[in-house]
Amino acid sequence: MTTEHHATEHHATEHHATERRAAEPGRRRSPLRKLLTDPQAVISAVLLLAVVLLGLLSPLFTDHGPNDASLDAVNAGAGTHGYLLGGDESGRDIFARLLASINTSVVSALIGASIALAIGVTFGLVGGYFGRRVRGVTEWVFSLVMTFPGLLLLIVLLPVTDGDYRATMLIFGVLLSPGIYRLVRNLVLGVKNELYVDAARVSGLPDRRILRRHVLSVVRGPVIIATAFLAGSSIAVQSGLAFLGVGSSSVPSFGAMISEGFANLYEEPLQFLWPSLMLGIITASLVLLGNSLRDALEGGRPKPSRIAAPERRSATPSSDTSVSAAGLLTVEDLAIAYPTPSGELKEVVSGVTLSLEAGQTLGLVGESGSGKTQTAFAVLGVLPSEAVVTRGSIRLDGHELLGLSEGELCGVRGTSIAYVPQEPMSNLDPNFTVGAQLVEGVRAASPMSRRDARERVLALLDRVGIPDPKRTYASYPHQISGGMAQRVLIAGAVASRPLLLIADEPTTALDVTVQAEILDLLRDLQKELNMAVLLVTHNFGVVADICDRVAVMQQGRIVETGDVLELFTTPRHAYTRMLLDSILDEHAPRTDGPTADGLETDAFEKEAR
Repeated sequence: MTTEHHATEHHATEHHATERRAAEPGRRRSPLRKLLTDPQAVISAVLLLAVVLLGLLSPLFTDHGPNDASLDAVNAGAGTHGYLLGGDESGRDIFARLLASINTSVVSALIGASIALAIGVTFGLVGGYFGRRVRGVTEWVFSLVMTFPGLLLLIVLLPVTDGDYRATMLIFGVLLSPGIYRLVRNLVLGVKNELYVDAARVSGLPDRRILRRHVLSVVRGPVIIATAFLAGSSIAVQSGLAFLGVGSSSVPSFGAMISEGFANLYEEPLQFLWPSLMLGIITASLVLLGNSLRDALEGGRPKPSRIAAPERRSATPSSDTSVSAAGLLTVEDLAIAYPTPSGELKEVVSGVTLSLEAGQTLGLVGESGSGKTQTAFAVLGVLPSEAVVTRGSIRLDGHELLGLSEGELCGVRGTSIAYVPQEPMSNLDPNFTVGAQLVEGVRAASPMSRRDARERVLALLDRVGIPDPKRTYASYPHQISGGMAQRVLIAGAVASRPLLLIADEPTTALDVTVQAEILDLLRDLQKELNMAVLLVTHNFGVVADICDRVAVMQQGRIVETGDVLELFTTPRHAYTRMLLDSILDEHAPRTDGPTADGLETDAFEKEAR
């Protein structure tokens, strides 16, 4: 017995040491530092900056206007008549026109890319994140825009734009937006179902904040590289139209200069070289800098104090009703269905009825696919958009949750109801530090200053048993262990002292020692906050350890409900007996006696004492 005790103590000591080592934040370089150490980024940025400055400071470099002509300077050589690069076939200063063309290109790039981004990114986020109806409308609109012949439309609309290249670029930006829309929409569809996005929703963050902070940060890399191509395309189209003679002839442009150089190619070939070279430098630098920016932003994604918390909130923000002793959570005749390919609805949860009192833990057990998580998600109000609640009622503290708008549900999630998921590492956004994510959740639940939220988060991290709260606060998710990540999520869940905590397989991804620590932590927090816990699990060892009552689900139905000790000793339903027989044998963990006839666990022994 002594040997086992020392072995267990040694294992726990090693585990905590591993967590402390995992908590040490690595050196994560900022995107700016990465750019400064990337030769490609530095060279392309310097070239672009130099070109733009040349355009902006053009009055300092030449005494001639871009349209000033002199008959004495027709096809003049470089350096003659005060023309640095000589004169063109009309006697105008090539260098002055080159600098003025830079300004035209920069304005074209800014207008075209900005309009395309503003429209494409906004509707891409909306179309990808929200339901099929919204996505159907945005798809139809942008598919219609894509049918327009771009270059031909710009030429046809020349009388409308009055030859102003800025108005032309504005229209071209609209024509470019479908490409950005589709890019962003596809990226959002890929990230919207990530667990950390679901965790943000459950914590009570509104959709606009989730889109801005958690979704946009993921899609920004491809959007940035696309922006470089948008800017290059805008410059190319403006130059192409000028090359064809479309637009005002008084506006200097690389296209117009190249066209004039072609006409004079055999007499003065250098007149064609200068604008072509400058146009190539600008577009190539844009693409290379975009690649570098994308790489920089995407890389590296890789005796406690008590909780000082505000008064607990009831299920609706406007209610001051205290928790009823008759039942905090009541689910009655809940049915959830999904549409089949034929259009019919198939129920996956049928007639579920259960209740949970304040300070009580209810274990919801059953095989995978039995409907446990669907029931929990229905309580949280985060069922997929295609799910249909065909009947039933879900009441929290006497307030009906079904039928509430998303805004009203945001007022409930993260305040009255909290959620702890089964995969801690997947529920933390890899783009932000642990502290930043917890502060965001705390401020969403209880408006306060960032400084106060930080102090509160540090107190929470200390309360859940994290050895070095400040170090963990500054760490990114990949820099902490799985057990520590689960403690972080529990800290975020209990920050607002919720009435109900829904824990979905909270120990599945953890080793045995950490599982026991997490269960002990949940038990302590439940007693301290007097909150109800709905524990979704298939592990009867966890049920025996922490639950007061058990509800057994089979194929979307509750087949048996009862006290833990009663269910373990005298299961009534055949399915419950089958589940117990499949996992409880003479080698079952946390069991001192043989089983179904006289099962006693450590938890029961503690209670008996």
